[in-house]
Amino acid sequence: MKKFLIIFIAAVVIGIVGYFTFIYYVPYSEGYRSGELIKFSRKGVLVKTWEGQISQGLSGTNVFSFSVEDGEKEIIEKMKEFQGQYIKVTYKERYATFFWLGDTKYFIKEVKSEKSPIFRN
Repeated sequence: MKKFLIIFIAAVVIGIVGYFTFIYYVPYSEGYRSGELIKFSRKGVLVKTWEGQISQGLSGTNVFSFSVEDGEKEIIEKMKEFQGQYIKVTYKERYATFFWLGDTKYFIKEVKSEKSPIFRN
């Protein structure tokens, strides 16, 4: 009975670790989005996360919400700098998220400033 209990507990722990590892490291999709950065803020009560939104339409009808992990200091600084500008982001979508990483399943991996296709000079 004692051996069975140890094997059962080990299997549960390995299963939980495997689940969290899969959710964190295996992306559901990867891609690019572009639009005007309309919001970027640090929010939360117990755990603060960086959250933002990109408007992909003229009237703000199509909004892409995303999160940025705390370890991505360069991306956070660029987001602060690009507030209100047209940007292009590279993102990774996860199957699920953890509350300490962000509110969305979309995590930004790269950001760069772009020329707006709407307001051309």
